[in-house]
Amino acid sequence: MNLKRTLRDNRGFLLFLFSFALLRTAVADWNPIPSGSMRPTLLEGDVVLVNRLAYGLKLPLTDVVLMPLGEPQRGDVVTLSSPAGGTRLIKRIVGLPGDRVAMHDDQLILNGRPLAYTGAQTRGETLAPGWVVDAVRATEELDGHAHVVQFLPTVNARRDMAEITVPAGQYFLLGDNRDNSEDSRFIGTVPREKLIGRAHHVLVAADWLGEDGWRMAPRFDRWLTAIR
Repeated sequence: MNLKRTLRDNRGFLLFLFSFALLRTAVADWNPIPSGSMRPTLLEGDVVLVNRLAYGLKLPLTDVVLMPLGEPQRGDVVTLSSPAGGTRLIKRIVGLPGDRVAMHDDQLILNGRPLAYTGAQTRGETLAPGWVVDAVRATEELDGHAHVVQFLPTVNARRDMAEITVPAGQYFLLGDNRDNSEDSRFIGTVPREKLIGRAHHVLVAADWLGEDGWRMAPRFDRWLTAIR
């Protein structure tokens, strides 16, 4: 009887919690960025807004697509459930179903055409407190979608990949930090149902890992900025 009374007295609050959970699992979500695999587009400490309805309506808490709503596009930054273990990742779509994708010396080759990289600049990149390496940043042109990517020439990384054809219903994803990203070069192509949603804005951001270790300093200049 006490339980029934508690539920009755708090039904408004419980309904709010249920609605909030449904919103996050089916409509919109926000995700903190825990690693540097999408640098410089996304930084550790960024919190991104994710449109879970960008590609389809799913049964909450599952990968079951109830209704497709849109088509993933090259250049989209997406959250996904890794097909190699289920870890939640955030990457960029570079290959659509039927595309031929290869890499040579970090240059992406799409359908036999090497992509163009312009405006290359070298800067120091902190990988861990006290560990700074050279990083090269350049603008990559992906089907008219320009975005900045980063390469780490002195880091041991997978820079070459034989051409593959992306299977039907699957996508090839890369991190913008090309030499420090666990992406389709390692986990394979990603089935559409594993795409959670499209990340479109940085909601808030904080610098939480500086050269001196742990710290928390807001990056106000990144708040409410669109993801390119």
